[in-house]
Amino acid sequence: MTQHNVALPVGKLPLEHLRCLLSDLPQRDPRLLIGPGIGEDAAVIDLGDRYLVISTDPVTFATDHIGRYVVHVNANDVAVLGARPRWFFLVMLLPENRTSPELVEAIMADVRTACEALGVTLAGGHTEITQGLGRPVLVGQMLGEADPTQLVHKARVAVGDRILLTRGIAIEGTAILAREMSEHLRGRVGAGVLEQASRFLTDPGISVVRAALAAVKAGEGVHAMHDPTEGGLATGLFELVAPAGLGLRVVRQSIPVFPETASICDALGLDPLKLIASGALLIAVTPANVDAVLTALKGSGIPAAVIGEVCPASEGTMIVTQGRSEPLAPAERDEIAKALEKT
Repeated sequence: MTQHNVALPVGKLPLEHLRCLLSDLPQRDPRLLIGPGIGEDAAVIDLGDRYLVISTDPVTFATDHIGRYVVHVNANDVAVLGARPRWFFLVMLLPENRTSPELVEAIMADVRTACEALGVTLAGGHTEITQGLGRPVLVGQMLGEADPTQLVHKARVAVGDRILLTRGIAIEGTAILAREMSEHLRGRVGAGVLEQASRFLTDPGISVVRAALAAVKAGEGVHAMHDPTEGGLATGLFELVAPAGLGLRVVRQSIPVFPETASICDALGLDPLKLIASGALLIAVTPANVDAVLTALKGSGIPAAVIGEVCPASEGTMIVTQGRSEPLAPAERDEIAKALEKT
């Protein structure tokens, strides 16, 4: 039961609260193939010869290069359904008395750069100076299109599917912490590590579009894809199997964690598995197709590792650490929110 007059913490709505909000929404249009739901980050509308895929996401944690963030996180949500991002819309809310023409131009330059890198058209949006904001807030909406035969949907996840993770965790969180908390981290993390981590936004980057499209081209064995964002890998794994109502087992030692991420998380006392992780891609694939997908990713210059497998719901969501199994719960709150509130 929801408690009234109790302020909710920064971050996603609590899972049970969100589940309640989504439980009785009407669906009047049969062309809506995928609508709002736990673990679903984009909608799919049947247009006959093709599917229209639509995502929307804000950028609220970062302040540096937020134009790039907002394009890539929305494009990622479209691409994980097997669709190619095509058109981007931007809502730019800017703080009063703190917005200069140079700030707006810098944000738009980042948006243009990111759109050009993805072959996406900036199609419209809205801009305003807004009362009560302490920093810019961007809200993006990405539209893409998919061939009906190539749509990838989490409801297809099956027991026995292997779980692949590209690159490693947590690229986005590492970049934000290195940029937003550089003074706090200086002296606690090596200067070279901090400098490298601050470049994570572009190297290795937070886009999973190329990885997602490469995986789809590898064959029919790809049952689902998901990019772990807020709440990190722990929440992303839960969201990967939630629409199918299944469990999973992952092996901690198999999860690639960037050394820069480990150093920053150690310094701040954070759990890297629950740190916002755009830039990594989770893929559920049949055992017979694992090698084909790994080969396709490698051919695109994208490293990947098998980190676990899908299990019956009765077995729960578990993580195995040196042979010992324990429950892996989604993050109640992203680790980055805990870190930034201390600054």
